[in-house]
Amino acid sequence: MRNIDIQSIKQRFGIIGNSPLLNYAIQVAAQVAPTEMTVLITGESGSGKESFSKIIHHLSPRKHGQFIAINCGAIPEGTIDSELFGHEKGSFTGAQEARKGYFEVTNGGTIFLDEIGEMPLGTQARLLRVLENGEFIKVGSSKVQKTDVRVVAATNVNLLKAVEKGTFREDLYYRLNTVPISVPALRERGDDIHLLFRKFASDFSEKYKMQSIQLAPDAVRELQAYRWPGNIRQLKNIVEQISVLEYDREINAETLRRYLPKETGTSLPAVLAKENPTDGPISERDLLYKVLFDMRRDMSELKKLVFNMLAHQPKDEDLLREHSHLFENMEQQQYNGRSYQQEPVQNEPFYLPIKHSQPQDYEDDKVEDIPHETEEESLSLEDKEREMILKALKKHNNKRKYAAQDLGISERTLYRKLKQYDIED
Repeated sequence: MRNIDIQSIKQRFGIIGNSPLLNYAIQVAAQVAPTEMTVLITGESGSGKESFSKIIHHLSPRKHGQFIAINCGAIPEGTIDSELFGHEKGSFTGAQEARKGYFEVTNGGTIFLDEIGEMPLGTQARLLRVLENGEFIKVGSSKVQKTDVRVVAATNVNLLKAVEKGTFREDLYYRLNTVPISVPALRERGDDIHLLFRKFASDFSEKYKMQSIQLAPDAVRELQAYRWPGNIRQLKNIVEQISVLEYDREINAETLRRYLPKETGTSLPAVLAKENPTDGPISERDLLYKVLFDMRRDMSELKKLVFNMLAHQPKDEDLLREHSHLFENMEQQQYNGRSYQQEPVQNEPFYLPIKHSQPQDYEDDKVEDIPHETEEESLSLEDKEREMILKALKKHNNKRKYAAQDLGISERTLYRKLKQYDIED
């Protein structure tokens, strides 16, 4: 086995740290680089997986070929096949000329497929054919083309669980996972955290022409005890914030804690449990109902307060009679089938009208009874979501890119929603 100078590799690719886990990952990358084996790099987001793909490429016989890094999660589902494999003129709407895909352009080089777990199943089948036979077919073509490309993939999700769920092909997983490389999370790297802090502090000192920040001993302990869910990317951002905002160049633990987000123990949203555990977790729709009924209760209490104030002031009787319609039909609100019943606020509670399932979309001078059937219809999240999508598409002349931006979602998510609601744009 050839001798691998890990330190020189770190210097060449700007990798900071001496963690045994980090050194082992670099050693595996250097050992597999001269081969043609497919590599799967795993690790949390922000842990530096792309650096390992560059090590593999630049230490391989393909180092003079092209290297392309592609984020599979950032390419819309409807265009990813065209991006990777190319398309023929007229193969779909907007294909005004033929286009070469990345697998054709990078012939003789290396393609780094980041977030491989986000790749659609249809594209996974095409990728498997490339890995097994070096063959691909452009979108809209029947001609088989050959390519000589090495694939390095990366993911921050558990692909085996994705296989179990049916969102990732099992045969593709084992084809990609010929050589696995696990990039350690920052919290697993011990003293490397402080080394990286000092490196970033020095970089920002030079960038902003100011004295470099230093950590007091208690701050170093605080730094190493923190979980760092965002890994190296998060650490770098925090060092930059402190470098710019703090006048005192020596940072103690109290100061550092102001820049560290509160730890929740998980990076995933918490699932709220119901009072009856057999009912399962509360859905988004149930939570929306609860918020709306809480608002109705608050409005009921407010109306009671105003009514009592006016009723006990003789001079306000005319005002009370003038606006008597605001205090009619105060019935207790409740959502049948759920334990969201409110405490009665007076003998005659009322219904707060709801328009378009948005609690802010009401007018105080137009309060009226709404039957339960109408309320159920107005709170249909699917109907409102479909309505908003149609409005956005109409506004932007059916241009998905701008409609998705207006809706605050990715183009790929919008594409899925169009298929879900059978919307033709």
